[in-house]
Amino acid sequence: MAPSIGRTRRPVAGTHTVIWGASTGIGRAAAAEIARRGGSVTILARGATALDEAATHARGFASGTGQFVDALVCDATDETAVAVAVEQLVAARGIPDVVVNNVGSSDPRYVDDFAVDDFRAAMEQNFLGQVTPTLALLPHLRRAGRGHIVNVASMLGYFAIMGFATYAPTKYAVVGLSEVLRHELRPAGITVGVLYPPDTLTPGYERENLTKPPECLELSEGSATLSAERVGRDLVDGIEARAWRIMPGDAGLVWRVQRHAPWALRALLDRRYAAARRHAGHSG
Repeated sequence: MAPSIGRTRRPVAGTHTVIWGASTGIGRAAAAEIARRGGSVTILARGATALDEAATHARGFASGTGQFVDALVCDATDETAVAVAVEQLVAARGIPDVVVNNVGSSDPRYVDDFAVDDFRAAMEQNFLGQVTPTLALLPHLRRAGRGHIVNVASMLGYFAIMGFATYAPTKYAVVGLSEVLRHELRPAGITVGVLYPPDTLTPGYERENLTKPPECLELSEGSATLSAERVGRDLVDGIEARAWRIMPGDAGLVWRVQRHAPWALRALLDRRYAAARRHAGHSG
């Protein structure tokens, strides 16, 4: 599904995008796509080796005069480190035009297998890992009187299934934050969008499949899995369109069902869950 159009299209060529969580997966793919379209990027992540590889990959697509791909090692949940990185990138390249918060991971299990600390850790990474960079960059965006922020949620940010007790609430929180930012920052000339990716072939997706309960695995098999490159292209399309909702693949269809007939979606999920439980050898 194409992004829902928000405003006049603004190509990324000649602009500067900052992507947090860009060493692998969707962030890495988006950085390469921006470079391919003539834009510059600063990518940030915790792992230096993967980050350097992602930067080299993106530079291979850059061919315009003045284009750059910078990489900074930074933990998006570390407030001090984020503040230092933001001052460094602004001093080196100026105030960015676009900020993408792509930080987060999932660890699906049965809810009984989680402790309160697991919920706390998930919120720290998936939610505060997007809050912290936003707050650090916001004064600069306000000073410039412009900017576009994209927060990465998930299809599980508007409906949820078993197995994702620690993950789905963090994505609901990202959506709620984005709603507030969209409303509050509009007078400042700052726009906001949200990416709702479905299952996407990334290293994180491969890791989560190792811990998914068998019922959760069966439920996931019923949905189309997209490549990181496809989702990265849709993300950049959404940035250029200044779209409020960016919904790759089936995300838009499921969102419409959830919005207009939530009872139908829940009934379908319940039937599929019951079947998955039988296949896993559970009774009742």
